[in-house]
Amino acid sequence: MNPDEYYVFKPTYREGYRSIIRKNLGEKRIKMIYSRGGSKVLTRNVEVPEVDQRRFCVSDDEVLTLAGYAIAIEGHYSKKAGKERPMDIEWAKDGISGDLFIVQARPETVQSQRAMDVLETYHLEKKGRVLARGKSVGKKIARGKAHIIPDVAHLFSFSPGEILVADTTTPDWEPVMKTAAAVVTNRGGRTCHAAIVSRELGIPAVVGAGDATEKIKTGQEVTVSCAEGDDGIVYEGALPYKVEKLSLKDLKRPRTKIMMNLGNPDEAFALSMIPNDGVGLARMEFIINSYIKIHPMALVHPEKIADDEVRRKIGDLTFGYQNKEDYFVEKLAHGVGTIAAAFYPKPVIVRMSDFKTNEYASLIGGKYFEPEEDNPVIGFRGASRYYDERYREGFALECKAMKKVRDEIGLTNLVIMIPFCRRVDEAEKVLAEMANNGLKRGQNGLEVYVMCEIPNNVILIDEFSKLFDGFSIGSNDLTQLTLGVDRDSELVARDFDERDPGVLKMVSKAVQGARRNKRHSGLCGQAPSDYPEFAEFLVREGIDSISLNPDSVMKITLSVLRLEKKD
Repeated sequence: MNPDEYYVFKPTYREGYRSIIRKNLGEKRIKMIYSRGGSKVLTRNVEVPEVDQRRFCVSDDEVLTLAGYAIAIEGHYSKKAGKERPMDIEWAKDGISGDLFIVQARPETVQSQRAMDVLETYHLEKKGRVLARGKSVGKKIARGKAHIIPDVAHLFSFSPGEILVADTTTPDWEPVMKTAAAVVTNRGGRTCHAAIVSRELGIPAVVGAGDATEKIKTGQEVTVSCAEGDDGIVYEGALPYKVEKLSLKDLKRPRTKIMMNLGNPDEAFALSMIPNDGVGLARMEFIINSYIKIHPMALVHPEKIADDEVRRKIGDLTFGYQNKEDYFVEKLAHGVGTIAAAFYPKPVIVRMSDFKTNEYASLIGGKYFEPEEDNPVIGFRGASRYYDERYREGFALECKAMKKVRDEIGLTNLVIMIPFCRRVDEAEKVLAEMANNGLKRGQNGLEVYVMCEIPNNVILIDEFSKLFDGFSIGSNDLTQLTLGVDRDSELVARDFDERDPGVLKMVSKAVQGARRNKRHSGLCGQAPSDYPEFAEFLVREGIDSISLNPDSVMKITLSVLRLEKKD
């Protein structure tokens, strides 16, 4: 049975911010009640009515009261021990009086003892028959039973720990991908959906394998190896491998800030234990797609939804919210707040929504609000949406959620970033829209960055510097637009290379321009994770920060330290 879960952030709670950063509704299908039998008082299990299953078992005020108790208890035992002492605390609520009671408190000895500052290197000890070969994602090895999923309708049949094999994946597949040991797809490149999500989850993936769904059989034992360079290989059988671990406990921090790309709040606290300098890119799209699922405009204008089934889905997801817009704001604030809390007080740069129109349309109710475009990648996306009447009210909900994270939860380490901002006057319109929604640059220390991913951002960097506090170079889109290469096209994918001299020159000009204007410069693309020489190039250019996928952070940190020492 899955219980209800609540998260309260201790540092800001102590500062007077009484707010929950996250809560998850559990199933609660069975409850234990008293059952009198003769002279004995026994217990028995009964089913919980559906209406009660869909409600949280305690109120937000009760959760915050319990949080206060827990902080007081932890403070008492920490003072007694002379060091910080995480506590495992049990509590109960009296069914008659409604009073809350602490029934047990003892030192916590599992999570607080986990070591995350370890560099893992995977080595395959024996090779077998090659079933499929494609591009490797990550550096790990996994083995298990393969399971071919032909389409989203068959996702229910997938079991945790299996190897997911498919033609391709979309955001609808992410809940299943979170349970997979590895992912193998016929189509896709290093920046496809399967690759991005697998990196985030820290699982190996082989993408662009061609005919994997034909060569691999469901139920077949396979080994997925991404530890052999650029090629990811699927071998027949469960092959032996070993993992070498290098402790980085006393690792010094490099001058160049090494940050992390992140989108999944479920992974935030665990990944924050890896030595890092904050989050250089927190993707809002992951939270909207995985936790909210509804197009924001469908909540603002439900009268435009004509499909009864879509209305029912929205009603089920927003059950318990009198104002349906509050559902979007609270869920988004909790997701972003969880990431900001996990890395507090280090900066967490959250990118406002950057779905393309076809991706927005796939959200529940989305088709009623999104136009059809021939090329969504360079269409109605990013900054252009935020002040447009077709999405302005949806952007207002995003701003309201970010204001809640900063002002109500107290996580002022949150930095806002605007994606795909094409022109200077567009930047002015977006900043004005943000200010109208309570997010004024400079107020309460708010910094606003902009993605530097369009050649015009580089050419006019002096002008953009007057409006923004920093630049985050998006090497994926900047490479695509500099070389004129569709990074999702298999026909020209060979020409997509961040190491091209023209791309390197654009990145260099961006770093120099930011420095000239005393603005922060960072890079949050995939290239430094895949190519150590690209990371070295960035360090030599004097970039302020590099944001990497979690599985590359420690490896690149060591490389940067060696380079800085050498220079």
